Amino acid sequence: MKTATIQLETLTCPSCLQKIEGALKKLDGVDQESTKVMFNSGKVRLNFDEDTISIDQIKEAITTVGYEVQKATVR
Repeated sequence: MKTATIQLETLTCPSCLQKIEGALKKLDGVDQESTKVMFNSGKVRLNFDEDTISIDQIKEAITTVGYEVQKATVR
């Protein structure tokens, strides 16, 4: 498992948080329990299985629901 921290450009309301979390929790390879969108900092933190899903696929899921990714860090 890898841990990703993703900085978002726009996160303006609590419903944004729910929309992003919902999209990420549907992805195979993303640990649902670890997925957290932090409204105040505009960051997403999650654990994912790099053999199942890539960070680019995760970023694409965020973009698809209407949010821009500024930066993603994986460790």
